[in-house]
Amino acid sequence: MIEIAGVIKRFGANTVLDGIDLRIAPGEVVSILGASGSGKSTLIRCINGLEKLDGGAISVDGHRVDDPNGLRQARRSCGTVFQLFNLYPHMTALQNITLAPIEVLKVPRRQAEEEARELLAAVGLLERADAWPAQLSGGQRQRVGICRALAMKPRYLLLDEVTSALDPEMTAEVLAILGKLARSGTTMLFVTHEIEFARHISNRIVFLDGGRLLADLPAAHFFAQDGGMAQPRIAQFLSRMSKS
Repeated sequence: MIEIAGVIKRFGANTVLDGIDLRIAPGEVVSILGASGSGKSTLIRCINGLEKLDGGAISVDGHRVDDPNGLRQARRSCGTVFQLFNLYPHMTALQNITLAPIEVLKVPRRQAEEEARELLAAVGLLERADAWPAQLSGGQRQRVGICRALAMKPRYLLLDEVTSALDPEMTAEVLAILGKLARSGTTMLFVTHEIEFARHISNRIVFLDGGRLLADLPAAHFFAQDGGMAQPRIAQFLSRMSKS
């Protein structure tokens, strides 16, 4: 379980996360919604230790991320996919996927490559295993990024606006893969502006506003008129997103 308790994060005088309490259990798909600047991506970066906390605590399966040993264990449990791919340009798709399993998990190279090819096949990219990132479309690079995260066999998949840099066709490609993962039982914490996608794949919807957790509701209740929609700020956000 990912446990977030009273988390505070500041950048200078700006409080980006203000007392966030949240739990994500294995098997859940939790989407984080909110306007730009509400703290969504910062929360993901705090979970994987890329940002230090100014207050509160985060633990992953009991391992605290503010402890160096705990952070190493937490990172082994969490695979992260970022919005800008972050593939190594001097490595092929296959090499990008196998690097961490070989270096961190000490998986034999042959086994790592076999498992990487299985992942690429699952996302329809087996024939692109030896392609360089520059030879791949944005949607293909993002799918390789997802494979790279899954190659570490994480218990939790953290996804930070993974479609924000993609055009509509490429976005559809990536969302199809994520939908398949969600249906297979992969635990996902998904920061997104894809409202309809979040509605259909999520067990729960978390809504952040100005760094505060305004709602944490079952997906159906979040979108109901007597649920999340009853809160003016959420209704305003969803109305604006539906027009964008």
